Amino acid sequence: MDDSLSRTFAALADPTRRAMLVRLSKGEATVNDLAEPFLKEMSLPAVTKHLKVLERAGLVTQSKDAQRRPRKLEGERLKHALDWIEQYREIWEESFDRLGEYLKTVQAAKKTPTKGKKNGRKR
Repeated sequence: MDDSLSRTFAALADPTRRAMLVRLSKGEATVNDLAEPFLKEMSLPAVTKHLKVLERAGLVTQSKDAQRRPRKLEGERLKHALDWIEQYREIWEESFDRLGEYLKTVQAAKKTPTKGKKNGRKR
């Protein structure tokens, strides 16, 4: 996984990291702020490891504010992932549109009575 898109999707694959991103979408937060909801389930070092994955993926950056080291969300990497997904969404929508048209054609053909048949029986 050398490319940034792979690192982004790998980072997003974990629900704990996604929850951290949700929290960071509301503003900067310290490690302790981010760890609080998870401390019953995991240790502070485990939370820090999750943050490092997010940082390596470029989704989170750390700044220095006196004694504090708040993290903040970096939306640009998320935008790259969304752009990549968007191109495939368009392809799938076109495929579904074609399938919808085909199904309408099939349904219309079933409704059209054929000569010499009534209710599926020959006269």
